[in-house]
Amino acid sequence: MGRTPVRNLPGRAVDEDTAPGTRTAHEGILRRQSARESAARTYARALPIVPVRARGLTIEGADGRRYLDCLSGAGALALGHNHPVVLEAIRKVLDSGAPLNVLDLATPVKDAFVTELFHTLPPGLAGRARVRFCGPAGSDAVETACELVRAATGRTGLIAFTGACHGRTAGPPDALTDAHDARVTRLPYPQDYRCPFGVGGDAGADLAARWTESVLDDLGPGVALPAGMLVEPVQGEGGVIPAPDAWLRRMRQLTADRSVPLIADEIQTGVGRTGAFWAVEHSGVTPDVMVLSKAIGGSLPLAVVVHRDDLDTGESAAPTGTFRGNQLAMAAGTATLAHVRENDLADRAATLGARMLSRLRGLSDEFLCVGDVRGKGLMIGVELVDPEREAGGASVMPDRAPRPLPAAPELAAAVQRECLRRGLIVGLGGRHASVVRLLPPLTITDEQAAAVLDRLADAVRAAARCHGGAAAAPYTP
Repeated sequence: MGRTPVRNLPGRAVDEDTAPGTRTAHEGILRRQSARESAARTYARALPIVPVRARGLTIEGADGRRYLDCLSGAGALALGHNHPVVLEAIRKVLDSGAPLNVLDLATPVKDAFVTELFHTLPPGLAGRARVRFCGPAGSDAVETACELVRAATGRTGLIAFTGACHGRTAGPPDALTDAHDARVTRLPYPQDYRCPFGVGGDAGADLAARWTESVLDDLGPGVALPAGMLVEPVQGEGGVIPAPDAWLRRMRQLTADRSVPLIADEIQTGVGRTGAFWAVEHSGVTPDVMVLSKAIGGSLPLAVVVHRDDLDTGESAAPTGTFRGNQLAMAAGTATLAHVRENDLADRAATLGARMLSRLRGLSDEFLCVGDVRGKGLMIGVELVDPEREAGGASVMPDRAPRPLPAAPELAAAVQRECLRRGLIVGLGGRHASVVRLLPPLTITDEQAAAVLDRLADAVRAAARCHGGAAAAPYTP
């Protein structure tokens, strides 16, 4: 006799004779996690699930529910969960008897990884690149890059941008998250929706560039130029904010003219995520340093700094770390880089991402609470706002854009919960945690993309209804 499915959440079912046991195990694991782990848990608090199996876009929880995962390990899973080429590469290393951790010694696995990585680099960098392995996290790579340019230039200051997230280590680059550190100058990052100058568009980007130029050219007596400028081509944790191409080209020109190394943080944007293999390629910019992690390890921990050869001081005291020779991560990374390159998955991300953005922008016509929809490729953000709160009044100056509505972090969290109820995992970001973020794997199919958009739209609809009629009211110009 066949099993009788028990309906749980819309679109999913669990087997009757397995549901009680799996649900009990699921609840017990979550209860023990809450009792034994620090309250510093982040994703676990918002996503109370217990993954036990996964493939591609799909995760199955211990309670038998299935989810479409558009968080993708915070962007680390370019090919989704357990892609066959990644598993095959890992098994090959395991079956070979090769050492799994060799510090920075040369191995065939590392040689293959570096060779494939160099195949993908922007042409202007590939011909004169050096690679430096460090600790396994993106934070380690940022720290290494900062120390690299400080050693190469003999200077200490850094330029970073508002809204940026470059890691959370306790070393020197922790200054990048500390607005009071004198070694880091924070400058305006251009964006349309919440333009720091209130104008948006090309005019806002031009003002941001002119501000940067004035800072670089208005150094007081005894104050040196910065050791480097660190920029995300698309701010990820900052709320999915793409840098305008023209602005990024101006940053490249400003830094090149003053011999200030430009560091591109491609930790979340790299390996095809934005519709180009590296996000700097959209603007045609060749940075002096690239900071890489997340997807380059094929779902395993790996971080790399790629830099111009003339910046290589070779200082033995530079940050490195014990776990910089992860052979499984290098094998998985080689397979991932090659698969993305050989199957034109960056182009696929550009095409599908444009279609998803187009449909999602329709939500702003349906709901006042959807303030902005933006992104590049398969890196998409939907900003939730509160239409019942005043935005501070519209500007009286005719050349300024209307002020955006206040951010609605509670509504964004409600949308995330409603998504989970419908079997969709999304992240949150932005300076007020009011941006729903989509980072699906580059292997997502058209049918899966449609299902993601349907569930997200339904979740926004449900959350808007619960947060007042104004949020759900159709927009009328």
